[in-house]
Amino acid sequence: MPRFDNQTVLVTGGAGGQGSSHVRAFHAGGANVVIGGIDAERGAALAGELGTRARFIRLDVTDESSWSAAVSDAESAFGALHVLVNNAGVQNPPATIENTDLTTWSRILDVNLTGTFLSIKVAAPALRRAGGGAIVNIASTMGLGGTAHYAPYVAGKWAVRGLTRTAALELGRDHIRVNAIHPGVISTPFIHEPAAGAVAAIADFYSPEPFAVPRLGEPADVTRLLLFLASSDAAFVTGSEYVIDGGLLLGPALQAETGPAAA
Repeated sequence: MPRFDNQTVLVTGGAGGQGSSHVRAFHAGGANVVIGGIDAERGAALAGELGTRARFIRLDVTDESSWSAAVSDAESAFGALHVLVNNAGVQNPPATIENTDLTTWSRILDVNLTGTFLSIKVAAPALRRAGGGAIVNIASTMGLGGTAHYAPYVAGKWAVRGLTRTAALELGRDHIRVNAIHPGVISTPFIHEPAAGAVAAIADFYSPEPFAVPRLGEPADVTRLLLFLASSDAAFVTGSEYVIDGGLLLGPALQAETGPAAA
């Protein structure tokens, strides 16, 4: 039997670089997938590509009524909701704290933090009705340290960590597990294209060469970890954080030796 047979999964930002990888993998694993997002053209195209057991719904993660409609749609279409993946996120254009305007600050936190809060608030009753399930919040390695010029993004991702742990405590007895994934630099348009208002993309000034795994991450790397956390294989895992960054947070790795000295 496929890993997610007879389960329904809602993925926010589901048509994006990481999101589409997650959606395709859940669908291949037998799940019904609800692709939440604001890009109707891309979302509908992905749902059309997958065909049966897939549907797109326009979802503004900052709007509680939009969340209510998405959860209701998932239950109406497929009978229940079992897995929620909070993947949607936006990045601020680089600026020091002194040069970050309040509008930018509020927008980044609205999407990355308030959107996650609203998802848990609205979806928890549906997961409870299903008899339990899993919530996985896609955070960031930026939520595990400080990064100059990215205060709104960093602050939001740090806060998602606390929200994840609190939700795990509140929902555990309802058989709902809540965990977080902290990706490093993953090869998606999020990395290769400048954020709105920015001149350069993150990939323009980041090189993975010094790190233990000297490459950019791929969406599939994150997806494989996500599938584990969403599945019954992780039945004893909740309130946990998983870093997937190729060793970025460890710092520069010892370079491999070659020749007789290495023997």
